[in-house]
Amino acid sequence: MSGKPITAAFVAPYLLEATTRFVATAAQLPGVRLGLVTCDPVDRLPPVLKEHVAAHWRIDDALDAQQILDAVRGLSGQLGRVERLVAALEELQVPVGQVREALGIPGMDHETALNVRDKARMKTVLRNAGIPCARHRLVASPEAAMDFAEEVGFPLVLKPPAGAGARATYRLDGPDDLRSWLAVDPPHGAAPGLLEEFLVGDEHSFDSITLNGQTIFWSISDYLPPPLTVLRNPWIQWSVLLPREIDTPEYGEIGRVGPAALRALGVRDALTHMEWFRRPDGSVAVSEVAARPPGAQITSMIGYAHGVDFYRVWTELVLLDSFTPLRRDYAAGTVYLRGQGRGRVRAVHGIEQLQREIGDLVVESRLPQPGQPASSSYEGEGFIIVRHPETRVVREALARILSTVRVELAEEQ
Repeated sequence: MSGKPITAAFVAPYLLEATTRFVATAAQLPGVRLGLVTCDPVDRLPPVLKEHVAAHWRIDDALDAQQILDAVRGLSGQLGRVERLVAALEELQVPVGQVREALGIPGMDHETALNVRDKARMKTVLRNAGIPCARHRLVASPEAAMDFAEEVGFPLVLKPPAGAGARATYRLDGPDDLRSWLAVDPPHGAAPGLLEEFLVGDEHSFDSITLNGQTIFWSISDYLPPPLTVLRNPWIQWSVLLPREIDTPEYGEIGRVGPAALRALGVRDALTHMEWFRRPDGSVAVSEVAARPPGAQITSMIGYAHGVDFYRVWTELVLLDSFTPLRRDYAAGTVYLRGQGRGRVRAVHGIEQLQREIGDLVVESRLPQPGQPASSSYEGEGFIIVRHPETRVVREALARILSTVRVELAEEQ
């Protein structure tokens, strides 16, 4: 890039592994001077960020738009006017959008961020635009919840209106489940609940790049099994498959509906993560959309499928408005290793056998380590990513990992 460097600010509450990778990639882009807004003090920054971040500004609450605004103004005093403001976490999109508007910084505005953050509002916008999605209702009383259940029937899905990554999402199978929720945590005006029709079918993601209102790239992921099943069964090891072939008839309808949904929500320049269902009759329905890079190793897998660093692709998109067309030369997949039992990792079984059988397909892994505490995340204690030009080979490798590896947990004595 030629000319004057772009001055940007990255908001990252805490520098966990994936977030640090995004920030470090952005900080090392040619032509970018990056300031970091975080809750971590400067002495706790990883070495790669200490070396490459141009300035650091600590705040107490990264969800507070006023604190972000003050931080960006402070960084502007050190680096010059901040021209781009970005964040990788879904929870930050609304306050970051507010600050962009206040300071005249290009990027997703507050109203669009609300469309993709507030799940009830999102579905209202989609349904008004004729985009197929689950029937839903934001309920602020037990009576409203009971009325919706009577209208739609069971099962239902209960989620927070501004949830992220399937957290705090539950399936209600019948009236007893609904009454149990209402007895323990009844919704009210200050804390409503979002009830949705339970969609039946295969669940997928549609991860896409939109520039100037046009969807110019998209990737498909297959969830095996759906995330809600994973949440209900914490002992299940599960997988995500990115097939190499995504221009097939089975994905044709989401190729039409996905971009239409983004246009309805007002998305113009962003990488978005959309979850969707293909019903048994072949029709599709949008579950929800997030204006962020995908989690659960999907960002890494998209990179492996296209032979690129997709973390860099995202940072070039949001900081430089730059995107180079990608070719999908591989299928990729991840198995999420989840322990059986409670406590800490005692042992991981089957790794040696797996190495002999499919070791040449593994491109990345994080294996559970003895003594490691059980994870509270649905992603589990570790993962293994595989890649091959043939989707069939990757699918068979995922099945082999699932049947071979066992993570043993045990309570401390």
